[in-house]
Amino acid sequence: MPAAGDLPGFHPALKDELTFPLAWGASPVRDFEAWRRAARAKVEELLVVPRQDGVPYAPERTHGSAAGGFTRELVTVSLTRYARVRGALLTPRGTGPFPAVLLLHDHGSRFDIGKEKAVRPWYDDTRLASALEWADRCFGGRFVGDELARRGYVVLCLDALGWGDRGPLAYEQQQALASTLYHLGSSLAGLHAREDQRAAAFLAGLDRVDGRRVAAVGFSMGGYRAWQVAALSDHIAAAASVCWMTGLKEMMVPGNNTLRGQSAFHMLHPGLSRHLDLPDVASIAAPRPMLFFHGGRDALFPADGVRVAYEKMRAVWRSRRAGERLRLKTWPERGHVFDTAMQDEVYAWLDAVL
Repeated sequence: MPAAGDLPGFHPALKDELTFPLAWGASPVRDFEAWRRAARAKVEELLVVPRQDGVPYAPERTHGSAAGGFTRELVTVSLTRYARVRGALLTPRGTGPFPAVLLLHDHGSRFDIGKEKAVRPWYDDTRLASALEWADRCFGGRFVGDELARRGYVVLCLDALGWGDRGPLAYEQQQALASTLYHLGSSLAGLHAREDQRAAAFLAGLDRVDGRRVAAVGFSMGGYRAWQVAALSDHIAAAASVCWMTGLKEMMVPGNNTLRGQSAFHMLHPGLSRHLDLPDVASIAAPRPMLFFHGGRDALFPADGVRVAYEKMRAVWRSRRAGERLRLKTWPERGHVFDTAMQDEVYAWLDAVL
């Protein structure tokens, strides 16, 4: 019988068994580059979804238009052999190549919009009302992608499976989708990870982009995706993650949203916690520049979990003599948001590191 909510009575014993033996410092591997390769290989193995490197992107561009200081177009690409994916591609005016941002949208239990959560949908009046509402709710009325393009970054934001043009999912359908993919020898979270890897490589390879200056940026589930793709792709030179980082054990407590299932499956790689904690995976990206923001009133991520994660990552970057490349900050009065003040700090940080 459950001890509390959806936690079984023996859950403390399961937690005690999680020692994260492949974490840097716990692993017997003492050469950092060798550790990075081994840790990344373990994550790659547990994504289940095979690499998609040989699949042609075959990009198609439509619905181009101009905006204040940048141009915008829709681009459709093959990130895997399974499906075509549509996204928004914004390009600053001027002479490139430009720095670029792979912008990764959030979950939010809102599926009618995906890329439109981050980029104003100039191509679809029907989705504009939803997008404006989301911008007001989470982003201080701004569209983060448009702001980045105005500041001189090429921006790519694609729909994840279930959102926007690839949805909409209903909240209660998520677990069934994940289960179906598991039965088919695949993985919902693994598919997201593979698509983000491929999107990073596509963006870095564009003629208009300086492939040495590509960052990943995301809020909430997009924040998880940002540090994950930084860990799994050498095309990402820096990453900014807002409102998604914690120690796994500290997250698995009564009342936490993760225990409800459903949305958790987008970020669940079964078996990975037998090897690495969440901040250990993010640390595969060290010593590249990384930024993590947390809202002190964010109920999704308890303060002790954020503290544990920050301490683990800080130790890794310091071990590389790169402590100044890791920006960790808690905003005491913020909840689960990425408001304009937080955005402005991220933009300034991106300018500095790229």
